[in-house]
Amino acid sequence: MAIIHNTTLKPTKLELLTAWLPTRPWYTGTGTPELTRAGGFRLDDPEGEVGIEFMVAVDSSGSEHVAYLVPLTYRAAPLPGAEHALVGTMEHGVLGARWAYDGIHDPVLRTELLALFEGRAQAMAQSISDTPDHEITRSYDGPGLPSAEGTVEVTDDQDGTGLPLPDGTVLRLHRRPLPTTPEGATGQVSGAWDAPDGSRVRAVFASLRTP
Repeated sequence: MAIIHNTTLKPTKLELLTAWLPTRPWYTGTGTPELTRAGGFRLDDPEGEVGIEFMVAVDSSGSEHVAYLVPLTYRAAPLPGAEHALVGTMEHGVLGARWAYDGIHDPVLRTELLALFEGRAQAMAQSISDTPDHEITRSYDGPGLPSAEGTVEVTDDQDGTGLPLPDGTVLRLHRRPLPTTPEGATGQVSGAWDAPDGSRVRAVFASLRTP
């Protein structure tokens, strides 16, 4: 169970993302983002070592507000071989130094996300300890998904991030959450976030396409 601490972070998560997002090919802005946290959820690491958070951050710097999905993992030490995926480091008021990674590059997040697709993991509230998030829905009725541990090829493009699994299944993170499940998808994870106008928006965060 992840314990949510009411404490300080220096720099904050949004401050880290403000510098990191413009380096991503799926970022559509042209300058420095102006970010607010609009939603998301967490997954528990069974070993209790890695924090796993899926954050929806809204950028209001342009003429239109754009929501981005950013899966993050938080570790007490650097993840070997993942220097390219480091979002930044923070000082946590309780836990000390934390290394924040683009979570799709972290094998712990990948394992728990696939477990969520299969219904073996429970989405948890983003900011409350030990509380399921029932707004997160999932569907997948295919065979058991293979492990995404070890060396994998993660590819970013203008629309999001793709991760091929050993059996040919492709996991897709929709970095700008979609209003509907993409055509041909065999599984999806959906959730809700708060739009700037105060409305509650449902969207698809991730999907699977099987061979």
